[in-house]
Amino acid sequence: MITLNRPAKLNSIDPVMRKELKQVWASVSTDPDIRVCVLTGAGTRSFCTGSDLTATPKPDRAFAADLFGANGTDHLLAGLTTEVPLIAAVNGYAIGGGLEIALACDIRLASENAQFGLSEVRVGSIPGAGGTQRLPRIVGRSLAMQMMLTGDRIGADHALRAGLVSEVLPSNELLPRATAIAERIADNAPLSVRAIKRLVQLGLDAPLGTALQLEHAAFGLIRDTADRAEGRAAFTEGRPARYTGR
Repeated sequence: MITLNRPAKLNSIDPVMRKELKQVWASVSTDPDIRVCVLTGAGTRSFCTGSDLTATPKPDRAFAADLFGANGTDHLLAGLTTEVPLIAAVNGYAIGGGLEIALACDIRLASENAQFGLSEVRVGSIPGAGGTQRLPRIVGRSLAMQMMLTGDRIGADHALRAGLVSEVLPSNELLPRATAIAERIADNAPLSVRAIKRLVQLGLDAPLGTALQLEHAAFGLIRDTADRAEGRAAFTEGRPARYTGR
């Protein structure tokens, strides 16, 4: 589990947390032992309110150095390229970069007091870590444009109706539910889980015919794995499957 832990500052991101997140993203993306990951915020008031504007210094180098330099881009989610399923347990405010972190997750659950917004336009900026692209793909263009152009927030029930989150729960049930879903995912064949995530990621931006061909090829690859044979044997024998990722 990843916990954004600055509750006194509504879990906003200062330079220290930003550096730590970059290291965490690298671990999630490269550690073969990580099967699923839950992200949440410390406390009950806030998931994350984005960058701490009172503690974030001005850039010390030109943007071109980030974009074309050896270290590549340095936006909030840089380095988070993974087929590990990510679950956001949104406990309170998910604003700005906080919502962008949640948008990058595969499953989003919300507490009843959750609020969602991309408010960058109010401080003379724009969402810069995927918000302008992911939000319209999830909730549709009209609501996404309304949220981004006004900077207004929506509550948990509205987010549920719009498909931004899949469940709304009382605060004390949020993390147990996220953990239970994570455990259900981790019990499944890891190659199958990763294949499903990859297919959804690639397929949503591809023509349907191409996406179906990708699915067919992936099905054939998974069909020949030891885990699929184990899964079928376990089902026949009425026992839990013992998956090895092969």
